[in-house]
Amino acid sequence: MADITTQALPSETSPRPTTGWRALRRYPLFPLAILVFFLVIPAVFAPLVAPFDPYQGSLRARLIPPFWQEGGTTEHLLGTDKLGRDMLSRVIYGARVSITVSMIAIIVSGIIGAGLGLVSGYFGGRTDSVVMRLVDISLSLPTILLALVLSAALGPSFATVLIVISVLLWARYARLVRAETLAIKELDFIARARVAGASHMRIMLVYILPNLVNSLVVLATLQVGYVILLESTLSFLGAGLPRAEPAWGLMVADGRELIVTAWWVSMLPGIAIMLTVLSLNLLGDWLRDHFDPKLKNL
Repeated sequence: MADITTQALPSETSPRPTTGWRALRRYPLFPLAILVFFLVIPAVFAPLVAPFDPYQGSLRARLIPPFWQEGGTTEHLLGTDKLGRDMLSRVIYGARVSITVSMIAIIVSGIIGAGLGLVSGYFGGRTDSVVMRLVDISLSLPTILLALVLSAALGPSFATVLIVISVLLWARYARLVRAETLAIKELDFIARARVAGASHMRIMLVYILPNLVNSLVVLATLQVGYVILLESTLSFLGAGLPRAEPAWGLMVADGRELIVTAWWVSMLPGIAIMLTVLSLNLLGDWLRDHFDPKLKNL
């Protein structure tokens, strides 16, 4: 009887090789490294790592190019702007501004949105209708127009930016939390908690809210990049932070008229925005895949 040699066929369910863009999404080391280098370290240690005061300049040192270009100097590694302020110092302090605005806005909007979404999804009925109409109104507000109106009424300030971003973000948290609460409250362990005599507040805070943490963390991570872009856009249009602040959006706006002769004034903060937002999106994708087992092999 002839020997029949069988060759194992690859399983259809085996995970596909992790290469290229899939590798960046699957492993968080790349986005985390960019975040630590461009956002966390500059934001925390800005007074120690910045070589100059970002607010002070010298007209005699205005528009010095980066050190690798002709006319550049190692004293100002990334050059200077039109007021002679050191670009490296301003980019470093810009990370502190971005992370401060992002963290405060996300915490405020997350608490408001998650609280309203939890109440809306749990109680339903008229409460749900009222909260969802408020969500629809918030999502329909024109971002730029709202920012310009508040800027004209209150003046460009840190508070104006936080109000605009918080008004726009809380509805996203409310919708996510409401949708998941509607599903969770029908599960058996919630019914057993009701039978055991648990109050509505205890059920929401002890039994439902912990099951929403993973989704809230993923959404918050993705929203940091959106907030940085939004803050930069508002500052670029003059409806955000005051002009003297070393914000990335303001720096891009300061150099838009010099893009041909002094490209670094706009390009360097623009690159910082791009790398930070890209890394945050990659990290958010990884967290989503990590917390959802159904997505791990996609």
